[in-house]
Amino acid sequence: MSKYVIGIDLGGTNIKSAIFNTEFKTIHERSDTTEAAKGPAHVLYRIQEIVHEMLLIEGIHQTSIKCIGMGIPGLLNPDEGLSIFSPNFPDWENIHVVNQMKRYFDVPVFIDNDVRVNMYGEWLFGAGAGYKNLVLITLGTGLGSGIVNDGKAVYGATSSAGEIGHMNMYREGRPCRCGSSGCLGRYVSAIGMVKTLTDKLEKGRSSMISQWVEDDWTAITGLMISEAYDLGDSLAIEVMHETGRLLGFGLSNVINLLNPEIIIVGGGMSAAGDRLLNSVRDTVGNHALKLSYDACKIVQAKLGGKAGTIGAAAYANSKLPS
Repeated sequence: MSKYVIGIDLGGTNIKSAIFNTEFKTIHERSDTTEAAKGPAHVLYRIQEIVHEMLLIEGIHQTSIKCIGMGIPGLLNPDEGLSIFSPNFPDWENIHVVNQMKRYFDVPVFIDNDVRVNMYGEWLFGAGAGYKNLVLITLGTGLGSGIVNDGKAVYGATSSAGEIGHMNMYREGRPCRCGSSGCLGRYVSAIGMVKTLTDKLEKGRSSMISQWVEDDWTAITGLMISEAYDLGDSLAIEVMHETGRLLGFGLSNVINLLNPEIIIVGGGMSAAGDRLLNSVRDTVGNHALKLSYDACKIVQAKLGGKAGTIGAAAYANSKLPS
């Protein structure tokens, strides 16, 4: 009888779900709205509905499922199956995800941080395949990272290693939800880059983006900055380069500290590609230790939105007794 592994990538906006065979070929995949505002119990019930629908469509019985892996945003205890806090979900504190899911499935369930399961995906099947020392960063609404050192994923004492987004870049900068200020993620995330642009617009600078949104600056997105960049908009170019330069300083610290062979840039904002990464590479080249920089390349992620589901599935499969 064929066996299958399920991967879930839980996001604040969408739940990405997939069934894989034991060679990690995709059997079925889908994306559904999260409906996070309805609370954790609703979200977890929604996930089990999605999984059961996928199994029904593919004619797969639950007894053929080896395990389920889930990527959950925020702080968690993977060993306990406990999601401690997730900032994008209302009332999401100390949710025992594994126990809740075991009400619905008689199979092993494993959870890990959403960025870390993306890292597993890129490391095992994407841009990081074959490397033993790597860092994945995800640029989206925030900045997260996953770290592999000497062929092992790095977790730290509280499974929260890799919070590069909370590296202090300015002694007193933009306030952060972590309680500090001046954190890297407040500047180089999509939200941070848009904030940099709107700050300049408020000071009287001009950009074609203002016309696109009819001066409703709340409608500006990171994608618009990329599009304006391609059209030669001087402010968009300035903001993109400023963002890339600051990220480059942050990654110089990462390279000096961790000495990776490769840094993979993923997340929605990675679509900016070399518009952003050229400034990153230039800055890192000028500020990281030469020996470490020469041994490290900075590349765009390969798997896009699929990294989380296949990473979660592979992570869960690796947790099973051999």
